[in-house]
Amino acid sequence: MRALIVTAVAAEADSVAAGLTPHPDPVTPEPRTLPGRYPIHRRDLPGLAADVLVGGVGPAAAAAATATALALADYSLVVSAGIGGGFAPAAPPGTLVVADALVAADLGAETPDGFLPVDALGFGHSVHLPPTELAARAAEATGALLAPVLTVSTVTGTAARAAELAARHPLAGAEAMEGFGVAEAAVAHGLPVLEIRAVSNPVGPRDRDAWRIGDALVALTDGFRALGPVLVHWGEQHDRQQH
Repeated sequence: MRALIVTAVAAEADSVAAGLTPHPDPVTPEPRTLPGRYPIHRRDLPGLAADVLVGGVGPAAAAAATATALALADYSLVVSAGIGGGFAPAAPPGTLVVADALVAADLGAETPDGFLPVDALGFGHSVHLPPTELAARAAEATGALLAPVLTVSTVTGTAARAAELAARHPLAGAEAMEGFGVAEAAVAHGLPVLEIRAVSNPVGPRDRDAWRIGDALVALTDGFRALGPVLVHWGEQHDRQQH
């Protein structure tokens, strides 16, 4: 199978690529068709090829980069990956979260009675679901929390906002800024999507001293090191079902 893995920034892409690349076996180089694209071929897992793409920050940038990449090559799966905030107490810093739902948490309208998601307004949808078995196997293999991941355009920075999101999405494990945008592009191309987040900070008041970005990037690498065989197994099953 061939997966497209979309991150927001280069540090996340480096961490994902490090996890997917066996050592000391080098990566097979390929010409880059897009800026920030890391082609990965595992000699020890010949059933897996992946392109890791730096797609930019936010759902719009992620959707545009993903759609462009999908127009240029054939893929079996799209993965949104990176670091994000974790909802306490379920997802402390250093935790991995695999999404069982990719949720557009602030796409909708504010009303006197509270927030209405875009689907409640009669326009489109606000949730994408990954393949159930793939998400469950990915969470088990990586030791991740399996829970909804919220996509927001503005990172939560107050206790009031954190409480509001937790009340609307009581099962949420993490928030980030790209997953739903990646999912929109994937679904438009008829492809399944998965989201994996490593928690760098609690969702809530903005406290840079509490951020653990280095630990989250290490967790992201470790997670993708464990994920390779899961992707191969799922790809083989997917191919059999397609034929």
